[in-house]
Amino acid sequence: MGTHWDRLDDQLRPAVEASTKQFERVRPELEAVTREMRTTIRDIFQETELKPLFVTARTKTVASFREKASRTLQPAVAGDAPTLEYPDPLRDMHDMVGVRVIVSLPHEIREAASLIKRQRSEFDIRADREKDIGSIESGTYGYSSRHLLIRTIQNSAVKRFQEALGEPTRPNGSHVFEVQIRTILAHAWSEIEHDIRFKASNPRAWSPYFDRQFTATAAMLETVESTFSELHERYETVTGYWDEEGEGAAPLTPRRIREVWQTLLPHVDRKSDDDWGWAAELLAAHGLKTTTDLVDLLQAEVITRVREALEHRYSPGPDRLLDDVLLWRFGKRHIELTAGDDNHRRESLLRRYRQMETFRSTS
Repeated sequence: MGTHWDRLDDQLRPAVEASTKQFERVRPELEAVTREMRTTIRDIFQETELKPLFVTARTKTVASFREKASRTLQPAVAGDAPTLEYPDPLRDMHDMVGVRVIVSLPHEIREAASLIKRQRSEFDIRADREKDIGSIESGTYGYSSRHLLIRTIQNSAVKRFQEALGEPTRPNGSHVFEVQIRTILAHAWSEIEHDIRFKASNPRAWSPYFDRQFTATAAMLETVESTFSELHERYETVTGYWDEEGEGAAPLTPRRIREVWQTLLPHVDRKSDDDWGWAAELLAAHGLKTTTDLVDLLQAEVITRVREALEHRYSPGPDRLLDDVLLWRFGKRHIELTAGDDNHRRESLLRRYRQMETFRSTS
């Protein structure tokens, strides 16, 4: 088991050697193209809300170029000589220049790709594919990555590279390069996998156990990224609750109260029915009518102190906990506004109120 170059037919070696020498000669100009593409891609995000963690770029190494240029296609007819997969590699390869955009969360991959594809005066998008689609449809695992093939339009750095390349290339400033967009977790996974799987000093040392472990870590990666995405969505939702001119102004209907409660306190949802009307009545009694009013009431520190003060024998459901939090905030006024003629409720509220006062005085 060797490299493509090691296994290359002797008749094909001269062509690959010639293109490799030419690549080595023009590589300095190609590095200038790489730097410009990195700067151009990075600057796209300067005035946007999306801020990638970092944007990197690389020019293909001479060794990597020779190895890829040595790939062959199986002959269509048995016995025929193999042919090169890239007969003109300096023009056929699209990854001699590569840019990577690394973001935090999976949904930012889509946003970054959209922003790049809008730069129609700079680029022409030749291909756009999602690397994880095949693994999803086949029921396997792999890291998620968006790959764009982009052609530059009348780029001056590309023209200088093409002039150095010489005939028969016409220096028109058009060159296809690759942009990969992935999350930081996927980036770390792919870098480690690449170092072990593709850069191993002795490919014969590879074991099926490694494949199994990489598959397992890819599955865990997908789970972690899904959790981070869910956390991000929940954070965005809760942040919106505090926008008094937006989501925070939404009125406290029973349905809205349930939605806010299940977002803020999903671990305290032990209601046996979907009737949140009583909660709406309790809040309305104190003039709490908007979403922001409710999230301001349901602060974690307050709920913790209420639990400590009352030493609940059983974990309270939403109705009881809301009642206790309102009692904590409004004291006797809560009793007067909500007990009415119900003596049993009044006595229960008074007992809990005394417990709270005792706790406050001793804590």
